[in-house]
Amino acid sequence: YPYLILVNSLIPAILSGNTVIIKPSPQTPTIAERVSQFFTEAGLPQGVLQYFHCGSPTTMEAIVRDPKIALVCFTGSVAGGLAVQKAAADRIVSVGLELGGKDPAYIRADVDVDWAAEEIVDGAIFNSGQSCCSLERIYVDEKIHDQFVEAVQKVLKGYKLGDPFDKGTHVGPVISTRSKEAIEAHIKDALDQGAQDATPENESFSNPPSKGNFVKPTLLTNVNHSMRVMMEETFGPVIPVMKVKSDDEAVRLMNDSEFGLTASVWTKDTAKAAELIESIEAGTVFVNRCDYPSPDLAWTGYKNSGKGQTLGRFGFEQFVKSKSFHIKDYPK
Repeated sequence: YPYLILVNSLIPAILSGNTVIIKPSPQTPTIAERVSQFFTEAGLPQGVLQYFHCGSPTTMEAIVRDPKIALVCFTGSVAGGLAVQKAAADRIVSVGLELGGKDPAYIRADVDVDWAAEEIVDGAIFNSGQSCCSLERIYVDEKIHDQFVEAVQKVLKGYKLGDPFDKGTHVGPVISTRSKEAIEAHIKDALDQGAQDATPENESFSNPPSKGNFVKPTLLTNVNHSMRVMMEETFGPVIPVMKVKSDDEAVRLMNDSEFGLTASVWTKDTAKAAELIESIEAGTVFVNRCDYPSPDLAWTGYKNSGKGQTLGRFGFEQFVKSKSFHIKDYPK
């Protein structure tokens, strides 16, 4: 997954003719080394791509402020993005930020419920929910709410939590103890405020491997926007489901967030969906799919999900600088 995060900015930067310095996350430090090796083997001239390891905010500030740095691209948390932006504030330099998400899905009453449940579960807990564009809020038309919850339960019964090197595993551990604790705190907060744990019985969920930061996929119902699990980025395998009475209520709740990375509408009526997504505040809006950065579409975020863009034709714009040429013939 860290490869995917990196290439969104790295490839257009290189193709646009830039030299690049990579600073990888301390949680995945060897990614930069491997990528540098790949480019060296492919024949990229020495020095075009460099990397360094750093966990010091002071050092990072010095690098961001260096006048030789013409653009800074950061992928990570809102707090991290704000720190990068603050460090760059005393320079006229562009900063591209790909930050968090609290991506909603709206399930209209006309869908095939079993199909929608399969798609939603995958969109919410793929990579153990550790994706900026994973589904984190599910709004379901009240007419099919109970049926949809039952369908999700059926899907979850067939999932296996366990060793990611086992080909039969669907869900592995999350990246750290800190992440596990944060996800479980969101679940506890919701349950303490009246949410219901509707997760079905599943042997692998009840008995995960003893070693590793495993979080069972958790289906929550009776949730609302007073709960952290509906407002803060969870970044884990949690599926909170909330009833809505209308399209208008669904769109209003989808927009009730500090984030705006992606959103999705699930319906047979694609014409109506096209109308609804005009009002949804997100950089990418899907109809009948989710959790998919399309290489031919710009990847961008609204609100606290970031600024700037990668991918697609427009993804090259931040990596180039316009220059006008105005040449007049010398008078004779």
